[in-house]
Amino acid sequence: MTTTPSVTADVSIARRQRLAAYTDEIERICRDDPGARTALRSGLRRGLNEVPHMHRFVVPRLPYGGRVPESEQRAYYAVAAMIAAQPRSAYTAREPSEAPEPTPEADTTSPPPAQRTPAARHGSSLGLAFAVAETESPNRERGMRESAAESRLNLLTRQSVNGLHRHVPAAVGYLRNLDVPVDWAQLLADLIDWPVHSSRISRRWLQDFYRQRTKAQQEQADRADQDGTESTNTETSTD
Repeated sequence: MTTTPSVTADVSIARRQRLAAYTDEIERICRDDPGARTALRSGLRRGLNEVPHMHRFVVPRLPYGGRVPESEQRAYYAVAAMIAAQPRSAYTAREPSEAPEPTPEADTTSPPPAQRTPAARHGSSLGLAFAVAETESPNRERGMRESAAESRLNLLTRQSVNGLHRHVPAAVGYLRNLDVPVDWAQLLADLIDWPVHSSRISRRWLQDFYRQRTKAQQEQADRADQDGTESTNTETSTD
């Protein structure tokens, strides 16, 4: 039996809804319960057998009654720990209802939203987040240098599953310290899919990164041209 594109899209949307519901719930718990946030943060960079304090909060929220492969469980635990490890201001600066409308994957030139729309099929990748950190970080004084952003992203794309789980928490923590939003649901999806689709995910991360960088460079050049034109017009009018 052949699966139609519409059915495939519906499955993808349903999956994103499920992943977004999980990450939104973890963010809510971290915002409302400091003790739970501490317990979840304790699992950062740790394996499933080293996180006894996380089970209470993660297990009830795993799909299919928790009957998912260990590699998938690992992704859920890792993202929960990364959400909990965000700067405290991440939970007080904005309520979920105040989040901006997200951007579909087809338009990956805009900064990644902190919240997702249930109807979106895909979200914003880490590649886009790294480009935003380089080109338009909300915290511009500590923005990521071009070479550092590119190097960090390339390092991630070359990792095995174990390597990715070792390196991605530090990378995500760096982004959040720069106030760059991370699409948690998409990150969760990518961690789940990495064992089978790492090449495809790596390609998307890199394409998003260079697409956003090119867009930012073009906008900067356009602004410079406009400023030069305005300056010339002003000088001409005063002569």
